[in-house]
Amino acid sequence: MTVSIYNTVSRLKEPFVSQEPGKVKMYVCGPTVYDYIHIGNARPVIFFDVVRRYLEDVGNEVQYVVNFTDVDDKLIRKAEQLGTTVPEVAETFIAAFYADIESLGVHKATLNPRVTEHIPQIVAFIQGLIDKGYAYMSDGDVYYRTSAFADYGKLSHQNIEELQFGIRVEIGDRKENQQDFVLWKGAKPGEIKWESPFGDGRPGWHIECSAMARAYLGDTLDIHGGGHDLQFPHHECEVAQSEALTGKPLANYWMHNGYIHINNEKMSKSLGNGISVHELVKRVKPHAIRYFMLSTHYRSPLNFSDDTVAQAENSVERIANSAANLKHRLSSFEGKLNEAAGGGNGLVHSGDEALDARLKVIHEQFHAKMSDDFNTPDAITTVFDLVAEANQYLNRADASAEAIYALLTLFERMDAVLGLLPQQQADAELLDADIEQLIVERTEARQSKNWARADEIRDLLIVKNIVLEDTPQGIRWRRK
Repeated sequence: MTVSIYNTVSRLKEPFVSQEPGKVKMYVCGPTVYDYIHIGNARPVIFFDVVRRYLEDVGNEVQYVVNFTDVDDKLIRKAEQLGTTVPEVAETFIAAFYADIESLGVHKATLNPRVTEHIPQIVAFIQGLIDKGYAYMSDGDVYYRTSAFADYGKLSHQNIEELQFGIRVEIGDRKENQQDFVLWKGAKPGEIKWESPFGDGRPGWHIECSAMARAYLGDTLDIHGGGHDLQFPHHECEVAQSEALTGKPLANYWMHNGYIHINNEKMSKSLGNGISVHELVKRVKPHAIRYFMLSTHYRSPLNFSDDTVAQAENSVERIANSAANLKHRLSSFEGKLNEAAGGGNGLVHSGDEALDARLKVIHEQFHAKMSDDFNTPDAITTVFDLVAEANQYLNRADASAEAIYALLTLFERMDAVLGLLPQQQADAELLDADIEQLIVERTEARQSKNWARADEIRDLLIVKNIVLEDTPQGIRWRRK
């Protein structure tokens, strides 16, 4: 399966070829852990999770690295506000990050390196740049000399004379040029610091990713990703640092996802319209948030509003109900399912040639969309094609266990990439087995005309957000 990727550097879709066949080295810039992640942070977290899943689905082993920036001006200010230390702030919000991404169905990265655990590698990297003439010391700080790197600006397609100075870069008389950026910040009184040949201090923002990516994935990555806002200055500076030191491309493919707007306004601190994932999952189903993020192509802007999220909830519920109906119907054939023969490409034979042909087309269309620069909205359309096929088949009087199993298998194979189906989490008081037993008890109570007990069980299930549905195969339940 040939996958094409839109490369930010070339601004073209290019066939993806990893440096080592069957193995992919991917680095995505992670959060600065001074607060809960907001939905803007969640977009790359969810999207690159899908990229990783799809590359694995088509046969690759993916080494996926996402860093934590656990020392920074923002963490220092937060520690001062809370009357605690920078490491304690970092620990709090790293734990919150893991909880948030788990709720969104995101798999943990292969590695989550932290800046504070890689100071020796960062110092050695900076020293290498100084030795080569790409960096210089000035009044306790170390700066990168952008004029020494001829290709500065090639990633963001800007001319160095036209570049505007980026975030987290201090302009001052200590620099040779305005575009130069800090690699090492001299320590201020009372700040967290480390010893180095340049004096006590801490790393600048850009250098950390260059050093950690190199430490775990080597001089050249297959894929480097992040949000559109990171193209400049962060990724541009990474390119300059890494390629100056190694003489090799930092990454063969650069991927950037688009911005998120809130009610058609750009999300920004000045507008105060940011929404944390921590709060959002309390009122919106997490799998609906994931669906919302994937329902628009990753390079396009995405508008968040109550209406768009409500639409996402309705849409993903249709998918979840269809899959649940297949599972429930299959359970009615207990002991009657013959061992299904493989149909190739992850499919199984249904015993119905016409159905097999339709499932093959849906499966091929899904891969055609996903392999075309990870076109998740069109891939979701093929999932709805499968929903329609499943719903239609379940109305057939001659439905077979093998056919239902084939439909369900394709559902699960596609969802292993997209992750849209809600994760079945056990209720603290009612496990699945408890619910099944209560339904049996309620059925027996109704048959014996013990209406009080039947109503009592019904009310308990309602309180626990368990929905009962009558089907031709009996009562089916689902968590609301």
